This record gives sequence, C-alpha cells and structure tokens, in this order.
Amino acid sequence: MKMEFSLSSFDGALPVEVTIDEENGRYMIRKSDSSGEYFNSPNELIEWVKAHFHEEDFCHPDEFRGMLDKLADYELNGSYF
Repeated sequence: MKMEFSLSSFDGALPVEVTIDEENGRYMIRKSDSSGEYFNSPNELIEWVKAHFHEEDFCHPDEFRGMLDKLADYELNGSYF
C-alpha cells in the first residue's frame, strides 16, 4: 500500500510531500524548503506530522485535515480506504 500527499504551504515554493510506502519501506516527508525527515515506521511519521504541522501552515487547510483523517484511518485500520 502506498499513500502520498502533496500540500501547498505558505512558507515555500515547493509543496510538502508526505509518503507512506509500505512495499518499499519508505516513510518520509519532504518539507517546502526541500529538507526532509525519514522514519522507520508509518506510526513514527504520523506522530511527527501531528507534532510539527498545523492546518494554518497550509494554503488549503481542508486538504491538511483530509490527510490527517486518512492517516488516522491508517493508524486504526492499517488502510486509508
């Protein structure tokens, strides 16, 4: 299963990219300044997102909330459908 999110933020030209790719063991975030964060598990990534990102950081807060909803579903059910 692979989940990818691309969110436009106010602090950079590049979108924030959030990737959970179980097949390839990739759990990462590319921030708008092109730096990144890498994680050993999807749960570590989700906890980091909750601690460091806020809806007011993004141009479309509804997209951010939608991503959080899908991540919460993933945490509970192991899927985002």
